[in-house]
Amino acid sequence: MVSVQSSPNRTSQVVKRVFSIDVFRAVTMLTMIFVNDLWTLSDIPVWLEHAHRDQDFLGFADTVFPCFLVIVGMSIPFAIQHRLAKGDSSIQLLQHIVLRSVALLVMGVFIVNLPDLNEQATGMRSAWFQILMVIGFFLIWNQYPKRSGTANTLFMGLQALGIGILIYLAIKFKGGDVTHLTGMTPQWWGILGLIGWTYLTCATLYLFLHKQPVLLVVCGLSFTLLNIAGHAGWLHALWPSGPRNWIPDNGAFNVFAFAGILATHLLTRWQQSGRAKQVPVVFIALGIVLLVAGFLLRNAFIISKIQATPTWIFLCCGIAYIVYAGVYWLVDLHQRANWFDFIKPAGTSTLTCYLIPYVYYSLAALSSLALPAVLTTGLIGLVKSLLFSLLIIGITAVLGRLLIKLKL
Repeated sequence: MVSVQSSPNRTSQVVKRVFSIDVFRAVTMLTMIFVNDLWTLSDIPVWLEHAHRDQDFLGFADTVFPCFLVIVGMSIPFAIQHRLAKGDSSIQLLQHIVLRSVALLVMGVFIVNLPDLNEQATGMRSAWFQILMVIGFFLIWNQYPKRSGTANTLFMGLQALGIGILIYLAIKFKGGDVTHLTGMTPQWWGILGLIGWTYLTCATLYLFLHKQPVLLVVCGLSFTLLNIAGHAGWLHALWPSGPRNWIPDNGAFNVFAFAGILATHLLTRWQQSGRAKQVPVVFIALGIVLLVAGFLLRNAFIISKIQATPTWIFLCCGIAYIVYAGVYWLVDLHQRANWFDFIKPAGTSTLTCYLIPYVYYSLAALSSLALPAVLTTGLIGLVKSLLFSLLIIGITAVLGRLLIKLKL
């Protein structure tokens, strides 16, 4: 992760790496794999799991996706400024943003339909469907080496094969029960799809408004107010026959991304002014303010990830800021990035890391092998899920050395 900083005379630019963002992403990805594996366990603490839809509760698992979206937001300014510094035009950047978002949306739609797959009607076991799906993703969006001639033709052929696989799967897919079969539908877009919509909206806004920070603040506040208005019933009052959500969860995910964008602006300002040591204090203070605001909002809205309530948004933004303050203090101020080298692939090959478990679970289902109950229960089960997370990161590292790495 790099930041592009202008020198005082604005005649040159200095590129400075912010290692804490890479580490924050890696830690968040590690925890995401961990909580996504909790479904395989029994007799574990309730506070680790997702809360139910109408439950006024914040589980540990409910904080992971918001932290990831904050990181997405923090990365947007660095990525766009870096590409602008390399000479990319706004049109080229917009094309990149759109193509990247479309890729995430496509993957999200495939994944969100998996639980509804009717194996008999589709003519394929769910496990094989998932394996072929992931293979298709990798064939299309792998970061192929830059080559010319025959090698480039081969890579284009592999991408065409991947597209063919996804088209075949989309045609074959049948969901629901035998009395009401359906094809693929967007549904709630899935995690990757939600990231795609969030990235498309926030990266585009940043691209055209990055020279006017005040307008970026206005955007963040507008999405926050939109979410509050939705849950308070104001939007329904304005448009009684309209949809419940004017945009996905009435801007909840955009709030997280803009919290990250604004965090990056604060971070770079403090660094450029020589006050880097004060960054943790600033983020902790902001995090506390957001936590207090979240608890105050609890008088009007429950804490619910599934409902994407304002209370959940403020609490998770506060947690993300405080956690990042600790990571920044340890990694950038005290130069301890090497402590996290063993999970580095989770921060640099995030999408690869996210998709590998789908293949793992599918192979486990096809083999009909299962771990003894003692390894999936209680504390031992939690250790198993942690080791599983590290295994997935290790596989990601090996694939990276084999030049297999998703890059959007």
